[in-house]
Amino acid sequence: MTAYWCPTAWLPQGPTARVRLVVAGPVITVVQPGVDPAPDDVVLPGVVLPGLANAHSHAFHRALRGRTTGQGDFWTWRAQMYAVASVLTPDSYFELARAVYAEMVLAGVTAVGEFHYLHHGADGVRYDDPNAMGEALRAAARDAGLRLTLLDTCYLTAGIGRQTSGVQLRFDDGDGAAWAERVTALRPDAGFRVGAGVHSVRAVPRRQIALVADWARAQGVPCHTHLSEQPAENDACQAGYGLTPTQVLAEAGALGGLSTVVHAVHLTPGDIAAIGASGTTSCLCPTTERDLGDGIAPAAALRAMGSPLCLGSDQQATTDLLAEAHALEMHERLTSGRRGVFDPMDLMAALTTAGHRSIGWPEAGALSVGAAADLVAVRLDTVRTAGALPSQVALVAGAADVDTVIVGGEPVVQAGAHRMGDVGELLGRAIGKLRADERPCGEP
Repeated sequence: MTAYWCPTAWLPQGPTARVRLVVAGPVITVVQPGVDPAPDDVVLPGVVLPGLANAHSHAFHRALRGRTTGQGDFWTWRAQMYAVASVLTPDSYFELARAVYAEMVLAGVTAVGEFHYLHHGADGVRYDDPNAMGEALRAAARDAGLRLTLLDTCYLTAGIGRQTSGVQLRFDDGDGAAWAERVTALRPDAGFRVGAGVHSVRAVPRRQIALVADWARAQGVPCHTHLSEQPAENDACQAGYGLTPTQVLAEAGALGGLSTVVHAVHLTPGDIAAIGASGTTSCLCPTTERDLGDGIAPAAALRAMGSPLCLGSDQQATTDLLAEAHALEMHERLTSGRRGVFDPMDLMAALTTAGHRSIGWPEAGALSVGAAADLVAVRLDTVRTAGALPSQVALVAGAADVDTVIVGGEPVVQAGAHRMGDVGELLGRAIGKLRADERPCGEP
């Protein structure tokens, strides 16, 4: 049993002064606000938050940070991403993901939803263990010290009515039944859970979308889908089905309380209403949506119609969930001309409770008795945060201000250092090995 004393802790009712949290094993057993520290208490700095949930990650995209060309669009970037995907093996994926997940923990992330579609070997040949790549991610997250939901993603076509080819064969299980058989073989453990993914309406025929959604519902696990990230997706869907992508998902039964749509940028009013009415969560990734020129999602409209909002780092252009929360509000200011569309409680909910529910960890994301003992101490005395109110932490702080991270009662980051050592060195080594195999950015 360990007691932590917090000058300020973000309890369910908001920032609260002088809080003592007692942790026994992996859960919080006592929450005492308005008390002074006892002699044996571990004093945490700044404001202590529940662990942050990164609801949408592609770990291998981290190899592209700072290496993509300055011109082009989403589709030229995708070609560069495919080049990285073409050279990864279970061993190199483990090494890269281990460092990427450690970088997330340094940023205060204690649970991640990995949208995983890199399943097979070259030319689509299955590994001896058909889940070798997913198991590499499980091992990577365990070493890095965070909870992982493997959102094992169905990917069957190169576009509506088009067969996969090239590197896409590594993603393709052949059909939804074969995908479900492979995924069912994955077994959860204390830090690992399994969910489902529909890559997009481009990559999964609508009858197969229904199969994936039915599997997830039968298992009681999350089901995530990329939705309307680019106008080209909407155009192809209208041409192929005479429907919007949201309408295709609704028709297939892929909307609902266990479902999350990712990006949701180019939506009609009817799409927004359908997502909200079904209780589907919307996961926004503002840094990625800027970096790839996707656009700005209608976040306030989605929330107004009943869709909970959460956040993801997606392609790891940055790995900073606090920055994503900041951008959620800033993007809305740009489109609405108003400030404070999302107040601090809204932003913290997107970072914590909504994100954890989206990826299937409902017991995490709050500092309350019985909740998972995931604590993140953010300093309020850095050059970025000095003078800020604790309630404004999501609008001023970033990954560099995270001091301490405790996951399931175990310290993983202390004084800004990860227990694995120099994470920058680990990232550099893992990415350097990939670069030796392939120049994924078309460099001369």
